[in-house]
Amino acid sequence: MKKFVCAALVALAPAWASAQILIGQTAGITGIVAAGVQETTQGARLWLDHINAKGGVNGQKIELVSMDDKFDAKLAAANAKVLIEQKNVTALFLVRGTPHSVAILPLLEAHGVAMIAPSTGAMVLHQPVNKYVFNVRATYQREAEKAVSHLHTLGIKRIAVVYADDSFGTDGLEGARKGFQKAGFEPLVVIKADRLKPDYQKMIPEITGKDAQAVVWVASGNAVADGVKALRAANSAAQVVTLSNNASSGFVKSLGDSARGVIVTQVFPAERSIAYGLVKEAMGLAKEKNVELSPAMLEGYAAAKVLVEGLRRAGPNPTRAKVVAALETLNKFDIGGLEVSFSASDHTGLDFADLSIIGSDGKFKR
Repeated sequence: MKKFVCAALVALAPAWASAQILIGQTAGITGIVAAGVQETTQGARLWLDHINAKGGVNGQKIELVSMDDKFDAKLAAANAKVLIEQKNVTALFLVRGTPHSVAILPLLEAHGVAMIAPSTGAMVLHQPVNKYVFNVRATYQREAEKAVSHLHTLGIKRIAVVYADDSFGTDGLEGARKGFQKAGFEPLVVIKADRLKPDYQKMIPEITGKDAQAVVWVASGNAVADGVKALRAANSAAQVVTLSNNASSGFVKSLGDSARGVIVTQVFPAERSIAYGLVKEAMGLAKEKNVELSPAMLEGYAAAKVLVEGLRRAGPNPTRAKVVAALETLNKFDIGGLEVSFSASDHTGLDFADLSIIGSDGKFKR
């Protein structure tokens, strides 16, 4: 996998300066979501490298300029400003995180730049429709609602909800509440947790003390993994469900011996479901690079398919405005068994949602 281009690594500037089409990314290359970010970006590079090897888009190669924001929203906004105003990228791509994406919105408006496939399912990026945001995944609210609905069908009603104290957490909480409302009962306990440093010594007794049968955990990466470990250390067998932002093999590894049985919602088909052309194609390219496809990689791969098509439709020497206009022409664009559609009134793109469970082999099972 190519090295990420971080803000501090100015010595690498010539590597991207010669690219014909520059695409910018700010994400937590280091920090609590690093594993997922690296897998998602690796998945995108599978398709971008494939396209570049064939001569690029309309004869122009694509270069992804990635900057590390350490999963800090203020740094994400600062990085985006550099990418847009100094690096002159044509579009932003695979920005990771809800508060991070929200912090960048004013820059999109000011410079007319598209943000393609933000790696978040935040409702605020879907409704009301933002002219410059093009989502390629379902919302977190739909995922959380589906999680509660699934637990209810299993006869589980003693459900705790843990959510991060940021816009992502409150968004997921809202979806979970919709699920509870439809099912006709209330959560056992709702716990707000510090996004970066959750207080497990306080949280876990609140869950175990009420004898929770399940926990819907709306947080990111290690914040969830460490929480699951703490829950198991307290001898709780509660079923844990978390969202697709944790659908990476890195997340599974971080869970260690506590991985088996954790449910993770998914917004793309199973990464081994070759009935989908998207998956079969991605598996082939991953095999060429001797890597194993993961759900997070598949998200990045699908995002890259949409990015490339938008650039192709924008024509030679695509401008920011041309890319925005071109993306809105996508109507039932088949990326391999899934159709992506945008219009002036809808920038959701895809609305696929499913559930998976981590097996004893550390793989996601459907």
